[in-house]
Amino acid sequence: MVREIRRRARQVAPQVIAVCLVGYFVFHAVQGERGLLAYLRLQQDLAQAKAVQSELAAQRKEMEHRVSLLRPDSLDPDMLEEQARHVLNFARPNEVVIFLKEPKDTATAD
Repeated sequence: MVREIRRRARQVAPQVIAVCLVGYFVFHAVQGERGLLAYLRLQQDLAQAKAVQSELAAQRKEMEHRVSLLRPDSLDPDMLEEQARHVLNFARPNEVVIFLKEPKDTATAD
């Protein structure tokens, strides 16, 4: 009986080892540090970074346009007035001024 078990174990052992090896590699191909799930996570991060980049590029383009309106060679009087009123905190007598609460700066809070 012991001989029969040993004989069958020798026949089955290579197959069990092969299945374990395949299982090991499949697991790491999906769950590993450089597996499929990590790749998908990186793709999501890349998509988010591209969205942020395009938003920042649009903001930069808008700021560059506003700066170009304040250059001496192409000075826009309306833009100059808007900036002067903002910096000097001026308002016309017939205007209504609405004060908004300043957002709390969470970066300095501990």
